[in-house]
Amino acid sequence: MRHALSAILRVVVRLFFRRIQIAGEENIPSREGVIFAMNHPNGLVDPLLLLCFAPRPVSFLAKAPLFRYPLISIFVKGLDSIPVYRKTDNVAGTNEETFTRARDVLARGGTIAIFPEGTTHSDPKLKELRTGTARIALGAAASELAIVPTGIYYTEKQTFRSSVLIVFGPPIAVRAGAVGEPPREDVEQLTAQIQSGLDAVTLQADSHAVLDLVARAESIFSGGQSGDLAYQLDLRRRFVGGYRYLREHDPARIAQFAARIERFEADMDDAGLELESLMTPTSFVARGIIAVLLLPLAIAGALLHVVPYLLIALLARLFARDAELRATVKIVAAIVFYPMTWLAYFFVHPWLPLIAPVLGYIALRDFEELADVYGRLRGRTSEAARLVKERTAIRADMAAIADEMTRQAAS
Repeated sequence: MRHALSAILRVVVRLFFRRIQIAGEENIPSREGVIFAMNHPNGLVDPLLLLCFAPRPVSFLAKAPLFRYPLISIFVKGLDSIPVYRKTDNVAGTNEETFTRARDVLARGGTIAIFPEGTTHSDPKLKELRTGTARIALGAAASELAIVPTGIYYTEKQTFRSSVLIVFGPPIAVRAGAVGEPPREDVEQLTAQIQSGLDAVTLQADSHAVLDLVARAESIFSGGQSGDLAYQLDLRRRFVGGYRYLREHDPARIAQFAARIERFEADMDDAGLELESLMTPTSFVARGIIAVLLLPLAIAGALLHVVPYLLIALLARLFARDAELRATVKIVAAIVFYPMTWLAYFFVHPWLPLIAPVLGYIALRDFEELADVYGRLRGRTSEAARLVKERTAIRADMAAIADEMTRQAAS
């Protein structure tokens, strides 16, 4: 059942995200017991990504109420998850039961995944880590055991057809002791190591405003091209470092830099341009011709799926007030409503349930391609040429800040 569920979920997740990249797979031990210690910004989507794309089968520690939810419980149980009993959930069970099951998996050389923060959230920084991960690891009595810090980085976590990066950091070797509760000092020391490992694979800042400014600056620097997501994450981490440097050495320059970005973005809006359109167009004419030829099929696919699409959007607004749950609701609703829609089309024509998914996929890709080609066509104007020069100047300013940081660090 696990393989079947994983295959279905892999298709669903690949449709939701336009691009999924993985970095650091070489850091995952191939045989010994492994704990994946993850950040948790996006509800059930975070575990789905690891379940679908980790190179080894993973069992998750999941809060006990999930084992009772309709539909979700099928996936949670089918993927060999381990229930976590919290006092606030009012579900019978103890931490010791959770720890025992997790340690059994590790002792057999298996892998488990834990969210050390204890909850999903949208905060700009990691929450204080709980000690459960260290306690499980130190009490596992496994001869070989490693904790792999795992960062999940989303370009826009709520948005359909955005991108995501999974980063596996260097493993933390654990000397497991006897089964049972480990010494407090050892737990605190290992928890601090996990904290450092997660800091190295996640994007954090002092506030959402800083993260927003950094994202906008990185987008201008990269020309709106997502490119390699590992490079994008590294670039944004360095920009956060640049922000902290300026805050300490030249705070007025932060305000000037932010104002310059705002003016540039306002000019882009006035011109009706996207950053991608400022890049040198390549082969967009041929791509445009193909996209136009496929347009009738794309329109048919869109019409066949407009009702479930709108219904899913409505459900997300009604039942996912918190940002970190919106993508979860969309994915779960899509698993239900799209197959139901395809089955309903059987009563229109017996072949339609087979044709509809194909046409839907054509619509998805074709409209994305048309939007990209249209943006590149708009970029071939005199106003676009002026904005290219301004973007180049902003990039030069960023490079100057980086040079200052380098010289400061060397002195």
